[in-house]
Amino acid sequence: MQGFPGGAPDPQQLQATMLAIEQACSLIQLHMNPSEAEKVITSLHLSLMPYQACRFILETSQMPNARFQAAGAFGDAAVREWGILTDDNKRSLIIYCLNYVMEHASSPDGYVQSKVSAVAARLLKRGWVEFSDQEKAAIFFEVEQSIRGIHGPNRQFAAINFLETLVSEFSPSTASAMSLPKEFHEQCEYSLEVQFLKDFYCWAQAAMFNTADKILNSTVTIPDERACSAALRLMFQILSWNFKHTVEHESSDAKINSGLRIDTINLKKFERSLVKPGSMWREILISSGHPTWVLNFYTTLRQKYSYDTLWSDSPIAVSCRQLIVQLCSLAGSVFPNDNGDAQIKHLMLILSAVVLWIEPPDVITASIRNGGSESEFIDGCHALLSMVSLTTGSLFDNLLKSIRPYGTVNLLSALTSEAVKSILNNQSEEETWGIDSLDILLETWNVILGDIDADKSPISVDGALAASSLFKIIVESHLKAAADSAFEDTDDTEYFHVSVSKRDEQLALYALIARAAADTTIPFLAQLFSERFARLNQRNDESDPTQTLEELYWLLLVTSHVLTDSGEGETLLIPEALQAGFPNVIEAAQHPVVTLSWSIINFSRQCLDPGIRAKYFSPRLMEAVIWFLARWVATYLVPLDVSRGKVSREIDSEGTNGSQHSRKLLNSFAWENNQGELVLDFVVLISMLALTTYQGETELQTLTCQKLLATVVHRKHTCTYLVQLDSWRDLTRAFASGRSLLSLSGRLQRSLAETLACAASCIKDPEASAQYLRDLMGPVAGCLVENASRSDLKSVAQQADVVYMVCCLLERLRGAARATQPRTQKVLFEMGRTVMNPLLTLLEVYRNHSSVIYMILKFVVDFVDGQAVFLDAKETSALVNFCLRLLQIYSSHNIGKVMLSLSSSLHSESQAEKYKDLRALLRLLTNICSKDLVGFLSDCNGEGSPDIAEVIYVGLDIVTPLISLDLLKYPKLSRDYFVLMSHLLELYPEKVAHLNRDAFTRIIGSLDFGLRNQDSDVVERCLAAVNALASYHFKERLGGRGGLNSQLMESEGSNGKLQESISSHFLRLLLQILLFEDFRLELAGYAADALLPLLFCEQELYQRLVHELLEKQQNLTVKSRLATAFHNLTSSNNLSSSLDRPNRQRFRKNLLSFLADVSGFMQIK
Repeated sequence: MQGFPGGAPDPQQLQATMLAIEQACSLIQLHMNPSEAEKVITSLHLSLMPYQACRFILETSQMPNARFQAAGAFGDAAVREWGILTDDNKRSLIIYCLNYVMEHASSPDGYVQSKVSAVAARLLKRGWVEFSDQEKAAIFFEVEQSIRGIHGPNRQFAAINFLETLVSEFSPSTASAMSLPKEFHEQCEYSLEVQFLKDFYCWAQAAMFNTADKILNSTVTIPDERACSAALRLMFQILSWNFKHTVEHESSDAKINSGLRIDTINLKKFERSLVKPGSMWREILISSGHPTWVLNFYTTLRQKYSYDTLWSDSPIAVSCRQLIVQLCSLAGSVFPNDNGDAQIKHLMLILSAVVLWIEPPDVITASIRNGGSESEFIDGCHALLSMVSLTTGSLFDNLLKSIRPYGTVNLLSALTSEAVKSILNNQSEEETWGIDSLDILLETWNVILGDIDADKSPISVDGALAASSLFKIIVESHLKAAADSAFEDTDDTEYFHVSVSKRDEQLALYALIARAAADTTIPFLAQLFSERFARLNQRNDESDPTQTLEELYWLLLVTSHVLTDSGEGETLLIPEALQAGFPNVIEAAQHPVVTLSWSIINFSRQCLDPGIRAKYFSPRLMEAVIWFLARWVATYLVPLDVSRGKVSREIDSEGTNGSQHSRKLLNSFAWENNQGELVLDFVVLISMLALTTYQGETELQTLTCQKLLATVVHRKHTCTYLVQLDSWRDLTRAFASGRSLLSLSGRLQRSLAETLACAASCIKDPEASAQYLRDLMGPVAGCLVENASRSDLKSVAQQADVVYMVCCLLERLRGAARATQPRTQKVLFEMGRTVMNPLLTLLEVYRNHSSVIYMILKFVVDFVDGQAVFLDAKETSALVNFCLRLLQIYSSHNIGKVMLSLSSSLHSESQAEKYKDLRALLRLLTNICSKDLVGFLSDCNGEGSPDIAEVIYVGLDIVTPLISLDLLKYPKLSRDYFVLMSHLLELYPEKVAHLNRDAFTRIIGSLDFGLRNQDSDVVERCLAAVNALASYHFKERLGGRGGLNSQLMESEGSNGKLQESISSHFLRLLLQILLFEDFRLELAGYAADALLPLLFCEQELYQRLVHELLEKQQNLTVKSRLATAFHNLTSSNNLSSSLDRPNRQRFRKNLLSFLADVSGFMQIK
């Protein structure tokens, strides 16, 4: 082929290459020596100018996998070597790939043709900016001819498939990596969208029309049907394009008034975006009747093949339905400016066809359960979701009323009912259609009901009735399933957990449906609870309450969601639908939300009776009770100033009198007649019960500590009452001095201590707050001091009960340290100071007990982290002295033991946790290195005050020998290590000059390793560290000082090993990485910041390295382009010899341009 790169081929060499690739593919298929086989294939991908060999394999080999690999190597080489290919070469490669695809269109090995097609698309994009419009038009002319069917259905399919691949390549989310700046991809995306995308759609339409008659008249062949499916798929893909460059002004007010949305809805589980191609597309998409034609085409085919139960899953049926669903999302100026009438008619037209796929719901779902296809049903659900994403609830409901006596919401209710029944009645089956369809339908309800305007009803009265009916069916179905499962042995882990994210999502959506008809669904729930409470009270000793208790468990879960919203860390509000849903209720005793709430709480109180608790309150039911109480308290125990003041004032200014009173009632009922205090007292009592009576029930105790108690303590208005309760004082005394809570796990000891300590900030009197903390944590600290001071400590330290007690005390101290706040910091610092020496004693005694060592380190880490921002100079000195002594003791006792095992035995991330004490040390050093402590350096330089930098370097000298390069392959440890390293070198670069040889070598070696790490964050940190060192070195030399010249590195030079400075070493390394290794362009800015001071420090070396590199280039084109790129790197944009911010910004631009220039012929990925 004329212009084909690679020179005259050697037939024998081509044959040998083909045989080698075929053999490698065979070995991989047989799983024999795959590593060697992959090396052979990789060598082809990386070889220089492999085009003739790849072409020979593509045209000669009888092995499809070998042809596939040849196509991949062809594309990789072309992208890599693009910068040295001539214009003729580039066009020849693209045309060759397209011709190959067309000539082999009927080949059975479709994946090979798809690969070659993808290569053609990738290369066409790579040259898109370079090619003239005439060159592009010439390429697309042949493609268009094939798509219109001139060369037969096989070529037609191949051409459509190429365009499908091309559109995918130009779309940002699916584009191939080319090591080119973002601007290049954006330019290609813009050009394709504006100049070609509409033409592609028209060509696909023509292909569809070309084959449709044959399909409808039963004269179709398999290639014809395949081409038609591909055309439909291409149209769907084009309509999925993110149109950015056709934004036109619309009448937003008119759209809103018509019931149409103008913005994209953010869905929880599904992606939906408005398709806005602009008015230029109106003729081909709207005026031409295109949607009508597609709908009629599918409906006709559906009727024709109604006898074939498998037809709805055929490629043509699936592709056509995908296009129909996507047509639902058309919006914007593609429709005429007629107040939304055309768009509404468009939606009604599609719905009139789609409704046949999903109605009647009971008949359709019964057919699916009997073995029919579910694909049409699920696509119909997707169509409803697309429509509701474009419309308000009222318009969505009205869409169906033109062809049915009921609204779309009624249909949605019926569909959801059938999906719920299908799931609950067929739980053991592997089929997922019920779950899939329910997810879509609940998302549709979420769009309708999720954003409710307080002054507007999202659905009609009929819609509310449908929602009420649906919720009752949902509840009854789940209650039946709960009762049926009461005696089943299940290994489903979700069964044993009260809060599972997937189930919570589903229950939250059920709750939205319930709130849409709160006036009927809340009384319904209250009735169900009353019936089950009565059932329990009336049972005799012979009847089994298990089924009733299972039903209560599920009712508690769903009622929690109906009455409250989830929101970790947020101030929760009473759901608006509940505040607005009962305008005629004027007495709290008659308010359904109030009666339901007190009914559940009064039932829960019965767990305080030991006899009733033993009969009914299993750990699982208690979990549901605790979970309900946590959410209810966070929502309904509204701050008094809000419930009696602010809310009242807001209510008085809006709505009707009945609505005002109902809102006020709901925001204040929980505090009336001291009920709020009684609820908080019950919360403390049930918490104490859960923590002491239900020993070993980790899930229950976790909910109690981290959900219920944390909720009441972290809300100031409840915590203020809480700390005044006798029950709270009993809990704190039990924690401080009793043994009943020592059975909790270490994690819960820590959590409980943190929660109890946090409560101190809610005690108004500062001295009372301090005394509360002393009473709470004083005994804990005292017990630790007592244990460390025992005369027989060494003889009893290893006893299990002593180790357990020490661990519990350390966890409690750590929890209190994590609760440090401005009002409590002084007391907690004094507590920490009292245990400093005992901790050092325990560190020596337990030097061979890794778990105790780790807990000591973690306490110190959290203590330093919490105290750092508050300490004065004297306190800082005491803390840093303590940390230095701790590090020295750790070094003297633990370094040998850890070094014995190193990291060779590590095979997984979980095993790396054996070295978690190293991670704790790294975090401790990072906290000490923080700017909060560094700020006191100038005040801490008195006699006896340690140098913080000295402490950190002592710690680093302890840690770095323990962290081998193998260990740095483990992400958590690696990340912590390089965070410290970058922080340290940025703050104290001058200390590097005084490091001993071994310490210096370890630090530089780890930076070398980190710069080649796969984790971008690690590379970024290392580049920042190199930047800090190089900048310090340059500024020192500029001031006439030596900088880091005293430290020399041993590096590999062109003539073997050599001794060189830090700046020389890192200059060589960075240039090597940038030019010849896998460097990520998103890090180019950080690389520029590191490279600039290195260039200033080592200008002669830089010039010599550039000269050596250029001399090695045998290709004159590459040599010339590389020389120009290097020149521009240091000369463009008026670069000066300064490290100020403007100059760094200029060099960043230079480096980005440099990398873009050389990416066509160097190894940049």
